[in-house]
Amino acid sequence: MTDTRIRLLAEEDWDEVVALEERAYAASGLSEGREALRSRQRASPDTCFVLEHEGGFGGYLLALPYPRFRCPDLSLPEEGAVREGDRPTNMHAHDLVISERARGRGLAPRLLRHLEEIGRAAHCRTLSLVAVHGSQALWAPLGYRARPEIGLPASYGAEAVYMVKLLEAAVTER
Repeated sequence: MTDTRIRLLAEEDWDEVVALEERAYAASGLSEGREALRSRQRASPDTCFVLEHEGGFGGYLLALPYPRFRCPDLSLPEEGAVREGDRPTNMHAHDLVISERARGRGLAPRLLRHLEEIGRAAHCRTLSLVAVHGSQALWAPLGYRARPEIGLPASYGAEAVYMVKLLEAAVTER
């Protein structure tokens, strides 16, 4: 994976992000559209990333601080980063899609590990995501645990499952 890098999402990435998101979610009715996606990035620009793989666009991750057991509504733009007080305790991986040409190479877990590092640096205690399309089987081996009792906005559909991963305590200076 030497020809793979993660960087902050930039303005020139939006056409590829929107096209990939539409291919991934339109058929199931889960596509948010450009403005809702952009609103997530505006809410937390330091936690939205692009994956460059083998010289091209390999995927993206839109994440933002969100209270544990809550998540953005797919049918509404983000009003602003939702934080618990001044310091968030949970980082929510809202949307992660790997391009078709880059799938099967362990790149989604790599993006989530990057987000874990960001979450730890921000002193978050948990990471969360909403598993759609039966993807909870992909996230469970990475330490995410299903919380089916957590209610989700109707925009995710009946099969979506909220998942949480506990982060180890950040190493503190002695």
